[in-house]
Amino acid sequence: MDVALHPRRALVTGASSGLGLGCARALSAEGAQVTLVARSAERLAAAAATLPGASAGRVHTVVADVSDTEQVTSMVEQAVAAMGGVDIVIANAGGPPPGNFASTDLAAYLPALQLSLLSTVAMCKATVPAMSERGWGRVVAITSVSVRQPIPHLILSNTARAGLTGFLKTLALEVAATGVTVNSLQPGLHLTDRLAALYADPTAAAQGIPTRTLGDPDDFGRIAAFLCSDAAKFITGTHIPVDGGAYAGLQ
Repeated sequence: MDVALHPRRALVTGASSGLGLGCARALSAEGAQVTLVARSAERLAAAAATLPGASAGRVHTVVADVSDTEQVTSMVEQAVAAMGGVDIVIANAGGPPPGNFASTDLAAYLPALQLSLLSTVAMCKATVPAMSERGWGRVVAITSVSVRQPIPHLILSNTARAGLTGFLKTLALEVAATGVTVNSLQPGLHLTDRLAALYADPTAAAQGIPTRTLGDPDDFGRIAAFLCSDAAKFITGTHIPVDGGAYAGLQ
């Protein structure tokens, strides 16, 4: 199967570690030019150095906080300046703080929506029109399996990511005829910093997964790269669990 992505240009947020970095590595390995985005310049530089295309000048970095929509606009402008355009968006952001209904104040919802919903809307507003004009584009958002099966004590994430999924499905239908696909990946438990922050013993969490293993961010990245390829041009409006079989529903 041909997953070659040269000469596509990819923008990956939340890319200094975890699932975002796994996606950036996979895209770079398939020949794409990649701009990594995160809040820490130091961590970005370290992450960028691990990409296959780094030595060939195909890797760029932009420091930005995607929860700030003005920074999202500037981030896209910098990526366009570095690469000449953006053909692929991997929309990834860290999750909001844990909590349940009783412990979560109303004031906490807006920052959560800005981080986990509106950041992706802003990225799409800044990139999808140009993709549609060129007749080719890919948007892959990283959400969560909580969209299908809410996770206890993550009410902010459950709420924001469900709303984002509705936006992505609507956008996919509106731009499908222009050659732009819009999909999301719904990760279960992967070996990331976020998992370590939520679980005292991350490896013990694997016992609740049918595969009895935690997900590998690099494997996750290769799934994202496939969705960005020409081979996946007939896949749009989908929301794909990547969770080792943890979600038990039929739909």
